[in-house]
Amino acid sequence: MAWRGLAQRGWGCGQAWAPPAGGRSCEELTAALAQPRLLGRRFNFFIQQKCGFRKAPRKVEPRRSDTGTSSEAYKRSALIPPVEETAFYPSPYPIRTLVKPLFFTVGFTGCAFGSAAIWQYESLKSRVQSYFGIKADWLDSIRPQKEGDFRKEINKWWNNLSDGQQTVTDIIAANVFVFCLWRVPSLQRTMIRYFTSSPASKVLCSPMLLSTFSHFSLFHMAANMYVLWSFSSSIVNVLGQEQFMAVYSSAGVISNFVSYVCKVATGRYGPSLGASGAIMTVLAAVCTKIPEGRLAIIFLPVFTFTAGNALKAIIAMDTAGMILGWKFFGHAAHLEGALFGIQYMTCGHELIWKNREPLVKIWHEMRTNGPKKGGGSK
Repeated sequence: MAWRGLAQRGWGCGQAWAPPAGGRSCEELTAALAQPRLLGRRFNFFIQQKCGFRKAPRKVEPRRSDTGTSSEAYKRSALIPPVEETAFYPSPYPIRTLVKPLFFTVGFTGCAFGSAAIWQYESLKSRVQSYFGIKADWLDSIRPQKEGDFRKEINKWWNNLSDGQQTVTDIIAANVFVFCLWRVPSLQRTMIRYFTSSPASKVLCSPMLLSTFSHFSLFHMAANMYVLWSFSSSIVNVLGQEQFMAVYSSAGVISNFVSYVCKVATGRYGPSLGASGAIMTVLAAVCTKIPEGRLAIIFLPVFTFTAGNALKAIIAMDTAGMILGWKFFGHAAHLEGALFGIQYMTCGHELIWKNREPLVKIWHEMRTNGPKKGGGSK
């Protein structure tokens, strides 16, 4: 029984064992087996390989937000949320990750301009009906009248705003609302998932639009909204309310797609957010349309310069940022936003907006004739 117990405990696989010449007694062998450090470490590896045990496979660690940097050495910009601990999962075939964003960019841009054309048609129709005394909306008859000094003051302030300022007020309100959501700790994961854009994220398409209304830094949001408010009257006077909204939303998506392309090309998958790409489109469009206009910096109002020179300086700075790999701003998105604004004012307006007539005719026929009753003609 002592020899059988030795075979089971010491050799593990039931191999035959014979005591060596001049061997120990049963009591000595039992005492030796009671010390696992003498036999366990020496024969453990041999026994596992002999009996067919394998070492557990090593887990593959997910890729961090920026390639080539550890969590300690990673230096993020102050404009983006602290996502050092957020794991990203780049595809082994990074070019394929751009297919869905490409289709989303094309589809969203087409829908944005189509919706803007229909919106403009409905607005003009409503104005015509109101001019002739026809109620365009039956809700006007049951809508409560504004009462109270506070509501009257708000109404007076709203009516004193220009069309451009009234248009961008909703955009500014949306950005402020999303900025407040960033301050809620329980929403951090959701905000990082849907309101920051990265080609290595599991959600690719919706953040291309939602991140346009997302700011983590108060200074970042204040600067962008100030520029948007300053150029709102000029851009809406040039494009109109409906066309401006189409250009602004499309510019945000297009600039994010170009940012995706640059991140895949350079292997830097850090997240980005902000309305800077769309703001650059607005600024570039106004500077292209009114190149001799005089601009000034908010902190240096005495120092003025032409809009054309300002646009050239911005393009040069963002181009240098892309080439030199500066990480403080999303230079790829900025540059694409500026180029999109220049191209749209140069040829996009003629190519896209002035060819909306077929779509408007189809919509007019649908609204005028309505669905045909009956299965066929008599």
